Amino acid sequence: MDWKINYKKWKQFAALDRQLKEKLEELESDNKQLEDSFYKTLEFGTGGIRGELGPGTNRMNIYTIRKASEGLARYIEQYGEEAKMRGVVIAYDSRFKSPEFAMEAARTLGQHGIQAYVFESLRSTPELSFAVRYLHAYCGIVITASHNPPEYNGFKVYGKDGAQLPPAAADEVIVKVNEVEDELTVAVGNVEDLKAKGLITMIGETVDQAYLKQLQTINVNKDIIKEVADDFKIVYTPLHGTGNIPVRRGLEGIGFKYVQVVKEQELPDSSFSTVQSPNPEEHAAFELAIQYGEESNADMLLGTDPDTDRVGVAVRNGKGVFEVLTGNQVGALLLNYLITEKQKLNELPKHATVLKTIVTSEIGRDIAAAHELETIDTLTGFKFIGEKIKEFEETGEKRFLFGYEESYGYLIGDFVRDKDAVQACLLIAEVGAYYKSKNMTLYEGLLSIFEKYGYYKETLESLTLKGKDGVEQINAILAAFRENPPAEMIGKAVLAIEDYQASKRMMGKQEEVIHLPKSNVLKYKLEDGAWFCLRPSGTEPKIKFYFGVKEESLEASEKLVLELQNAVMDRVKEEINRH
Repeated sequence: MDWKINYKKWKQFAALDRQLKEKLEELESDNKQLEDSFYKTLEFGTGGIRGELGPGTNRMNIYTIRKASEGLARYIEQYGEEAKMRGVVIAYDSRFKSPEFAMEAARTLGQHGIQAYVFESLRSTPELSFAVRYLHAYCGIVITASHNPPEYNGFKVYGKDGAQLPPAAADEVIVKVNEVEDELTVAVGNVEDLKAKGLITMIGETVDQAYLKQLQTINVNKDIIKEVADDFKIVYTPLHGTGNIPVRRGLEGIGFKYVQVVKEQELPDSSFSTVQSPNPEEHAAFELAIQYGEESNADMLLGTDPDTDRVGVAVRNGKGVFEVLTGNQVGALLLNYLITEKQKLNELPKHATVLKTIVTSEIGRDIAAAHELETIDTLTGFKFIGEKIKEFEETGEKRFLFGYEESYGYLIGDFVRDKDAVQACLLIAEVGAYYKSKNMTLYEGLLSIFEKYGYYKETLESLTLKGKDGVEQINAILAAFRENPPAEMIGKAVLAIEDYQASKRMMGKQEEVIHLPKSNVLKYKLEDGAWFCLRPSGTEPKIKFYFGVKEESLEASEKLVLELQNAVMDRVKEEINRH
């Protein structure tokens, strides 16, 4: 479709929101931006929608929110009056326009006679997941763009089990959203009228207390915390997001006495003004926390992203300098502790199973296997871990123990069905306390795990390729690797190629079926346990490249993973230049 048709429709719409109208007029002097705002409709993907704020069909605004909500309302209506009465829980984070978007979603649902439970103020994504289950709602919505830059916002949908919608249900919602022809004319109810009819109910403290009560079940051994609580020091930053209250309440609730919050980053701030990006995966986000940690001689630094589903952890390394651990390293520490401590206490359930994604380190599988536990891989995206937990619940054949992904997402207690940084903060603090009781730092604890299972090292590189050209470049990179796969990298032969789009694993002339949903992902397994993977982001204009190796020392693994990363990225750059 010619973008000018969409633009003209918006320009001529008499009732256009005043702020959006002003922004649209500003855009008229920038043809490229104008085209990018209208050249397509913001796509409702498997997790919902995410995009930059602003006027246009390809932007996050009240009209694209209404369109997404209208599609969801039509989806719920198919399932009858019970589904409508069970309704939808709506939470939002600290981003620009988040409270307004939450209420626009409630107004759209209310117009269809669907009950909306709206949090009275900002709440975390894991609490939204919990609330869907706690209130027996039919769906959930969270308004967030997670750790994206401030100009982004998003709309994520959850099913009645509290997990993000799995592919089949998401596809149904996508069909309904795409049937909404004109986002500008979606009908919405009046907030006060809907409240009077009981179709909008404000929620808060009751759900908070129920969630906090469940959080107390996360820690494995309170005695360990008691032993060191008087001198175990934690510095915590919510990075201007939703984590401040639940993380502090949670840590205090299990016995930690010294939790210092980074004052400059304590309060919600839509601009995330103290960081370039509110992403605990980026070490720069910890700069202020490190200053606090140095001043107070802290044992551990914790940082959560705006919607509190991811957490970063920093501890003193062998040189006494604060180092931000990778998601894979934190995952190994959590998993190792959960298994060994639960075994000691005779609390490890039969058929306990670990869930991780295909781009997460293999050290988790090694740790689990050493204790005769199974590890199951899922596609990237916590919804697939949520889907597996539901399957375990239904069949009763396996018990969920721990789920994680390399991008700082962890889940311990399945009363939440998405990654939960509040849970992870509580458990990693306990792991830190455990090692302190043994006169070890958390970093020394990590080295002891490497000593036992091998020195695993993983890295990630992302390329941001925006707009129409970017989409074409990402597709060209994947096509080149798919059609002309490397036979070796850094002198190591490629032993297997996993193409998740074609659902097949190729090992020389042998072929196996991969029993996972189709996804445009390629993974190459090399000799000696090295591997790399190409995956376009489902929520951002990015393609991500993952690399992993296993060596006999930390130095060797760090050197080798860098070699692998450079070799792969050199080929990627060649493809971009050719394109």
